[in-house]
This record gives sequence, structure tokens and C-alpha cells, in this order.
Amino acid sequence: MSPRWSLAATLLAAACGTPGSQTPWEWDLPLNFPEPEVPADNPVTVEKVALGRLLFHDTRLSDAGDTSCASCHQQALAWTDGRARALRPDGTEHPRGTMSLVNVAYATRLGRADPDLDSLEAHAHAHLFGGSPVDVGMAEDPAAVLDRLAEDPVLLDAFALAFPDEPELPSAEALVGGLASFQRALVSADSPYDRLRFGGDWDALDAQALDGMELFFSEELECFHCHGGPNFTDSFVHADAGGGDAAAPPDFHNTGLYNLDGAGAYPADNTGTFAVTGAAGDMGRHKAPSLRSISLTGPYMHDGSVADLDGVLDHYAAGGRTISSGEHAGDGSTSPLKSEYVAGFSLSDTERAELLAFLDSLADPALLTDPRFGDPASEQ
Repeated sequence: MSPRWSLAATLLAAACGTPGSQTPWEWDLPLNFPEPEVPADNPVTVEKVALGRLLFHDTRLSDAGDTSCASCHQQALAWTDGRARALRPDGTEHPRGTMSLVNVAYATRLGRADPDLDSLEAHAHAHLFGGSPVDVGMAEDPAAVLDRLAEDPVLLDAFALAFPDEPELPSAEALVGGLASFQRALVSADSPYDRLRFGGDWDALDAQALDGMELFFSEELECFHCHGGPNFTDSFVHADAGGGDAAAPPDFHNTGLYNLDGAGAYPADNTGTFAVTGAAGDMGRHKAPSLRSISLTGPYMHDGSVADLDGVLDHYAAGGRTISSGEHAGDGSTSPLKSEYVAGFSLSDTERAELLAFLDSLADPALLTDPRFGDPASEQ
């Protein structure tokens, strides 16, 4: 047994107690900050989060044994990878960038543009076992991967602690349940903005960021229409609220990033929800991501085609992006499919700096260094 997994076993035993016990996970949330919605058939426990942590950082989940969830979702980068587009296990480039997992527990839809992925369990299953295209890569021979995990006594103990009623472990269901539970635990509620909004600490934001907050929530800029609520996205559900309508999700938008043909067309590998629904009006519609820790998650937009937050502000200020030449040439500001909230605005240099300062205030450094969620190998 490697030192990594020997250490993980010690940590797991300390966290979980006796076999068969199930310890409910407790979110450390400020007053009036809602708890995530959790499916009744997969309640979040300390044991499942501990298992999910091990699995999340385990390269043995991939067919080739060289790719883990953490390969693309790195804690220090708010569970992104710093790339414009993610790399698949085979070295090919994914058409979209890696999404942050910060507060993913509150998302009504998972992924960039698939209205059918409405739970972390469904999302984990698609990434692990999906075959077109392979993301992590158990699709080729999932039984062989599960057999490989079964050879590790530490993981077998972790599975047994997390799913004491499962007769045969490890199973695909337990694997998915553990990973989903780990991701639900990645809750950010202690950013400077949170300390102001939910803790009443007006010193948490300086004057520049406070002015930026006023701009963000203004009707002139309209940012909050798609990036509102506690999670700064309209893809949001919590324990006391119901989910959205899967047939007409409110959380996908065409932002005028492309307009290849004057009728709103997007590049063929990134047509948004249109790729799933085939509905003409869905062309280019992608999820409005959470803005939590947004200053750490660039490059930006679904395909990583905007390098920094200054570029993002330029895009929205113009009411859509103009690409003057090349295969993607077109004026996104004139797209007939563009969201009504991408209407354009003007920013002075001072206002731009204020808005960027406010966006910086949405980062939660404590979550990004919390050892409960890091690679067990880092604690050797």
C-alpha cells in the first residue's frame, strides 16, 4: 500500500468513526445562507465526502490510470485548470473550458449547455462512463476499473464506511454517490462579499469594491439578471426551493459571443443547448456560470476565448463581440438570438476598476486552501 493511501486510511478512520455509522455532513454557513438541495437517495455524510475526496484525486478512475477529476478541477484555481479548453485523457482538446466546482451543489444544471444533466450524480456518471467523447475515461472497460479499485483495501474500507448497506463494493452507484457528495461539500460562503451580505460587516469591502457592487446590481449594467442570488447565477436551487423546468430552463443564454452567419450561428463544436434540443432558438445558449472566485477561473466564456475579466467587460459593454476576420468573423452585437440583457453599456476607467474590485471580493481563499478537500498526498 502506498504512503498516500496509508495516510488516507488514517484520515478516513479519524473522520468516520466506527464501521456502519453515518455522520451527517454539516455545512458551516452564515445566517440566512441556504443549505444546498440534496437528493433523498444520496444524503451527504462525512463518510461519503471522505470517500469522494479519495476518488476525486485518484487517477485509477481513468482507463489509462493517468487522469483524475482533480487533473482538470484544481483546488487552488477554484476547481478549474487555467486552460482555455480542457484536455481529455487522450491529449485531445475539449471544445469547452473546465467549469469551477465552487458551490456546484446549488446548480440546477451541470455542464455548460446540457439541460438534461440536472444532478451531480448524473453529471458524474456522464463524465466517468460516457464514451462520446471520453472525459475521464471509464467507458472502455468500467468493470476493469472497478476491479482495479477493489484491489486497494483502503478504498474498500472507505466504500464500506460510506455505503454500509451496499452488498457489492465498489459499485458504479457508490462511486458516483461518493463523488457527488464530495462536490456538494465544496461550499463557499465566506468571501468578503458574504461577510458583508450575510454577516453585516461593512468593513469587509473597501470603498472601491462597494462602488463596484452598486454598479454590478444596477439596471444600467444588468449583470445581476443572469448572475444574481447567493450563487451569482440563475442556475440556482437550494434546500427550501424547487428545481427549474427541464423543458424550458431559465439558466442558458446567448450572449452574442458569435454570429457567424448574421442569424446567430455559433461554431459547430459549441452550439450550446441547440446541440441537445435541436431548437433553432437554442443556438448559442450556454449556462451562466457562478461568479464565485471568478477572478481565479480564467480564461473566460464557455470556450475560453476571452483571456481576462477586462476582456469580459469589453464584451458586455459592446453588447456582443465583433470578430472582424477569420472563420469566426461576425458581429455578435447584432445577433437576433442574443439575450435581451446583453444590451451594452459604458464604463469609465474608474468604474471598470470598481467593478473588477467587486468581482475580486467574491473569492473565498479559505475554501481554496481547505485541507479537507485537497489531495491526500499533500498531507504526507
